[in-house]
Amino acid sequence: MNDYPLITSAANPAVKHVVKLRDRRDREREQLTVLEGYRELTRGREYGLEITEVFFAPEMFLGENEMPLLATFASEGARVVQVAPHLLEKMAYRERPEGLIAIARMRRHTLADIPLYPDGFYLVAEAVEKPGNLGSMLRSADAAGVDGMIICNKSTDIYNPNVIRASTGALFSVPLAEATSQEAFDWLKAHKIPMLAATPHAEGIYTDVDMTGPVAIVVGTEQYGLTDLWMNHADLPVRIPMLGKIDSLNVATATTILLYEAARQRAWRQRKV
Repeated sequence: MNDYPLITSAANPAVKHVVKLRDRRDREREQLTVLEGYRELTRGREYGLEITEVFFAPEMFLGENEMPLLATFASEGARVVQVAPHLLEKMAYRERPEGLIAIARMRRHTLADIPLYPDGFYLVAEAVEKPGNLGSMLRSADAAGVDGMIICNKSTDIYNPNVIRASTGALFSVPLAEATSQEAFDWLKAHKIPMLAATPHAEGIYTDVDMTGPVAIVVGTEQYGLTDLWMNHADLPVRIPMLGKIDSLNVATATTILLYEAARQRAWRQRKV
């Protein structure tokens, strides 16, 4: 038994509100997004995301830590509500919900949020279309130790539930900025951060470029690649060799390859010091 209120009707406004937040226009108008599952809620809280409401169906829990987490949210001022399992399935974005859904306030992300270091390691993603790719890139950025990620000319909402899910919480751990490509370019130039542009048309191979100092790895869309701003002015145009019949990689895969080459070089430099 618990003391939380219970919702059993699909006509309840709270249920309708969560479903409504699937739409990007509603998320951006209200500056709210939806988190699902124990890991997303935990990581969102750890990184200071303000969670306003939490809905749960204990019959769907996968472990024993969910009820203590709910008590923590309630103590911090969130509205915690139990819902019937069939309603949580209706509210969920995922096919297999884990019994926890939360509404959280979006954060604004600007270039002022990106930390500056003498040997800073950054990722710039221009006009990435697919939420799953953007989430995977965030996950790789976190894993490779990126100091900040700039999302330029965005084509997808960074608070899309698929971005959050694919990032496995890295959306909350990687310092982020949203900017135009020109703003990002000017910021990197102003701070003297060399720009490595990935393109299949470059002559240089990515492993031959020194990435041990400050660097920003810049990647674009799979269909069109980077815009002329980056291609005409990047300091280090490079390509990833393609040895088969296909002439391009998934952008998230290519990003991971480039990030880990930079991480490898930088780790080797540190060992040599």
